[in-house]
Parts: sequence; C-alpha cells; structure tokens
Amino acid sequence: MRIVDIRETAVPLRSSLANSGFDFSEMTTSVVALVTDVMREGRPVVGFAFNSTGRYACGAQMRERFIPRLKRADAATLVDADGCNFDPGKVLACMLQREKSGGHSERSIAIGTIEVALWDAMAKIAEVPLHRLLAERYNGGKVACEVFCYVGGGWYLPGATIADLQDEMRRHLDAGYTMVKMKIGGLPLAEDLRRLEAVLTVVGRGERLAVDANCKFARADALAYAQALAPYGLRWFEEPCDPLDYALMAEIASHYAPSLASGENLFSTQDVENLARFGALRADRDIIQIDPPQSYGIAQYARTVAMLEDHGWKRTSLFPHGGNQMSLHIAGGFGLGGAESYPGVFGAFGGFADDARPIDGRVRLPDLPGIGFEAQSALYRIMRELID
Repeated sequence: MRIVDIRETAVPLRSSLANSGFDFSEMTTSVVALVTDVMREGRPVVGFAFNSTGRYACGAQMRERFIPRLKRADAATLVDADGCNFDPGKVLACMLQREKSGGHSERSIAIGTIEVALWDAMAKIAEVPLHRLLAERYNGGKVACEVFCYVGGGWYLPGATIADLQDEMRRHLDAGYTMVKMKIGGLPLAEDLRRLEAVLTVVGRGERLAVDANCKFARADALAYAQALAPYGLRWFEEPCDPLDYALMAEIASHYAPSLASGENLFSTQDVENLARFGALRADRDIIQIDPPQSYGIAQYARTVAMLEDHGWKRTSLFPHGGNQMSLHIAGGFGLGGAESYPGVFGAFGGFADDARPIDGRVRLPDLPGIGFEAQSALYRIMRELID
C-alpha cells in the first residue's frame, strides 16, 4: 500500500463577498488529489480535499517540500501496524521532517490539506463515510446521523441594503436552518446595530443569531462593541480581536457576559491552548472554532480536542470552521457542537452534498465512502480534473 502521487491546483473563488477586514476578490484555494495504489471497483482509490476558505492556495509549499517527502518515503513507514490502511500520524510526521518549530500557518494549511485528502482515501479504503471512521477512532464508536448547522452569512456586499440582508436571513430560515450569523465591523457601530436589529426582527431571538467581527477590532472598538452587543443576548460574538492578543481577549471576556467565539485564525494545538489559558475563554459558555484542514489536519485536530478536554472543555463547545463537507464530517465524527454552512457563497466550495437539506437546523451526514465530494457535482468536476 502506497501513495502513488499527490496533485494540487489553485482555483480562484471569484467572489465579491467582504467581511469587516477584506474582500474575497483575489482569494484562491488549493485542491488536492492523493492517488493510492489501492483498488476499489477496478479503480485506484483517490482522496480529495481543499484548503477550506479564507486562506490563499498553498501549492508552492506542497510541491517544494511536503509532496516530495511523502513520495520519497518508504511506503511501509506510512501504513498502520496491520498494513490495512494508512497511518495519518506517520504521514503527518513525515511531512514535518526538517521543519522548525513555530511559524505554523506557513506550513499548517498545506500539510493539513494533504492530510485531509489522506483521510478521504482512508475512509474509501475502509469503505465507510469519514464521519464513521472518525467516530470509531475518536468518539468511542458513537456514530451520529446528523449535525446541527448554522449559516455563516450576513456578508457585506456591494450595494446591498438592510432589506436585502433581511431577505437573505429569511431564505436561510425558510431553507430549514434555525440559527444564522452575520458580519459586523465593516460599518460604524451605529449602522451595524441597525443591521443587527433588522436581522433580529427576522430571526426573532438573540440566541438564534451570532455576529462575527473577523478580528477587526483594536481595544477601543472591541470594548465598545462588546458593551453595545451584550444586551441582545446573542448566541456568540465571534473573533472580536486578534486571538493572539490574550490580554485584550481577557478584557473583552470581562466586559461581555454572553458567549465569545474564536480559533479559526489559530493553526496549532499550542496556540489554541494559549488562547484557552491566557485569553480567559470560559469553558462553560464560549466556543472554539478551529479549521482542521488549515491546522495540520484531522490527526492533529484530535490532539487539540484532547488538550481542550483536559482543560475542562466539552466537545459541544467546539464548532469546526469552514462551512464545507469536510467540517461536517469532522463535527459528526468527533461528536462536536455543530458545523458552519455556507449556502450560496464561495461557488463550488461552499455548502454540502447537492441533496443535503437542513431540517430543524440539522443536516444529515452523508453515506458515501470518504468525505463524499462525489455528491457535490460542481466541486467534484474541479477535483476530477486533477486525475482525468
């Protein structure tokens, strides 16, 4: 059993979306195909992944370091003890050879994307959906059927009005979602509050709405927003500042009694532990949102989950970032609190299988072996180009 080839291509998102800090007009993502010599139904098993959203394509690092290391490795050093499947820990260790500690995001996204593609191949080799394989390994065999999902929406769009924003949120609720999230920080506080209050007239209660500042705020604005948002009883206030500014995170937490959420811009277990310890995040109410394909992959995510549990965090407080089929499987397999959804945004890279339909805010997990990108017709066409 061996990895025959790993192929990568950069694909532009071509999106006019914007959050409080930047727009996605130049954003790209790396798509990876990991080809094995294992045969199923007369064809080699191929694992696919992409590097989620919000970070640019990372093919240069893959081609220069990580793909050559895996292709040079003795195949026997990358498989599990019984030789029946690959060992993701060994594959991760191989890619990390001769890498200096620290500076995680320079390599964590490239490594994580390849590693998630490996998991897609591993689940196909085992002939089970990825969430089932993860449940067997990391959740005591407790296999979920569905996952709670909320919509990451409320973006800043050119020319969009408050009425347009309300219409968007109505569409999400009509589609079967029960919780939505909207962007803040791209307009002055008073205008953002008008947008928020307009959305609340649609969703009905603060607990059905979260807000996301995308790390926009320095101290004065962060505290002003925290004070202004507190009375609304929102589900959470996400990424109010740079998550590495532990002092400011702690100060915000002291001024904001409801839930905070952070973590999507952290790329290592140690960084997440530092946030939990020194950023004064509260395990009884706050949310941690790591993006596994951008953070060394699933095997390392399992180590991060174990670390957080050692610090008193429950899995229901963990929501993987990404809004895609990868994060859906990870949420279901690990038994997490839920997953994000990006319906109608980021082109082929947002959302789940073509036939996925939320019912009362929950999305049924796919039954196809692996991640099931094959059931996302537009995305799978892009992925197939790497192997056709």
